[in-house]
Amino acid sequence: MHTVASTAAFLAQARADGMSEGELEALERMLSANPEAGDLIVGSGGCRKVRVAGKGRGKSGGFRVVTFFAHAGLPVYLLAMLSKGRRANFSAAEVAAMATLAKRILAAGTRGRQGH
Repeated sequence: MHTVASTAAFLAQARADGMSEGELEALERMLSANPEAGDLIVGSGGCRKVRVAGKGRGKSGGFRVVTFFAHAGLPVYLLAMLSKGRRANFSAAEVAAMATLAKRILAAGTRGRQGH
């Protein structure tokens, strides 16, 4: 099982889009057991898009969650989210920002591991 960490931006989006605490906990359990779930997002530096069913909406009407998992020494990060009802895909600028964030996470993780 892997640790799952949520960014403040993800939590704000999850609340704004109506993700319940139960849905968030189920997502965290699923990613803890399977950190490489979802489809790789091309150009994102290794981020993945995980489709999550919303209560009473199914996967097609649920949420799209962006995760990043580099290796067992780092948590699975919940980075961003879209409600399928609002739009289905991320913009090119958002994908570029994901790549930048993934690089920062890796750099910070590498620095932390060198001290051990």
